[in-house]
Amino acid sequence: MADGFIQWYREDVTTAVFAEQAEIFSEFGLKLIHPNRNAAVVLDIEGDDVLMSQEELGVLIGQRIASLTFSWWLTADTNVIDTYEAVPVGRETQTLWLDGLHPDEVRRVESAVMAAATRLPAPTRAVIVDRRGISDPDAWDSVALHDGTGVPLLPDKVLALDPIAERIQRAAPELRKEDAGAGLSLLVPRHDPA
Repeated sequence: MADGFIQWYREDVTTAVFAEQAEIFSEFGLKLIHPNRNAAVVLDIEGDDVLMSQEELGVLIGQRIASLTFSWWLTADTNVIDTYEAVPVGRETQTLWLDGLHPDEVRRVESAVMAAATRLPAPTRAVIVDRRGISDPDAWDSVALHDGTGVPLLPDKVLALDPIAERIQRAAPELRKEDAGAGLSLLVPRHDPA
């Protein structure tokens, strides 16, 4: 079981791009609409389920007025909690929590995020994959959203714009850099911890 996260930093997303993200995620078996409830499940401030359509959720995300927590569904009983947050200067983050997922489920979520990060028109700044949860997602904000150079404990994988990847690699030379195309680089440990 994993108890880590995937933190995705990008330029702001429109309602149409969110719909594209949902389509890409569904290719990997992550569905926004709960299979039995036929609605997206958003958590309110009390932690209760609020059912809404995908379109309504997309509009809320597009308005950039509040952070939102909602679920992606692998099965009717297995979900991935996603925390969306709008960040000043037209950027946003999505944190997908991997708690309680089996390794094959974690791989599916990771593959879905990497596919969306490289295929969506909204530019990705960085994706931090920390399957073990050894760092705090917010600790990556400085380097991924701004020009910070402080790098938290090493994650399992980083996909980042080349300037961000270069700053991370300077601070963590034990990461190997591979070209991922479209101005992105993939950083992975030189020695696989597995």
